[in-house]
Amino acid sequence: MFTANKEDYLRGLYILEEEKGQIKSIDLAHYLNVSKPSVSEMVRELNKEGLVSYKKYSKLKFTQKGRRIAQKLTSKHRLIEIFLKNMLKINSKNIHQEAHRLEHAFSDESIAKLRRLLGNPKKDPHGKPIPQ
Repeated sequence: MFTANKEDYLRGLYILEEEKGQIKSIDLAHYLNVSKPSVSEMVRELNKEGLVSYKKYSKLKFTQKGRRIAQKLTSKHRLIEIFLKNMLKINSKNIHQEAHRLEHAFSDESIAKLRRLLGNPKKDPHGKPIPQ
């Protein structure tokens, strides 16, 4: 079980890799709105846990384990966004923040049921793919 903060970093890394093809610490700091030293500290921790490969002054890379976890977190977030938009009719401009708050609370079992309820969607409300 990861802390919400660690999950945010992993998801941030995944989003940046998805958007830019590579992950730089400074980009992650901007994405998460945190300081570069905070990113360095967390990246060292994620490296120790075998979730990212990190060498000072180089780009960040996921390990297989790290990528699998980040994909799962991203899938969870995107499924919750679909649920909020399509089922609860939450305003599109609010769904990202609302999903962000909820993603840390949903269990894997609840997400699996939510995926089935929503008909196993392939894309989120923003058109981004939902990792399977």
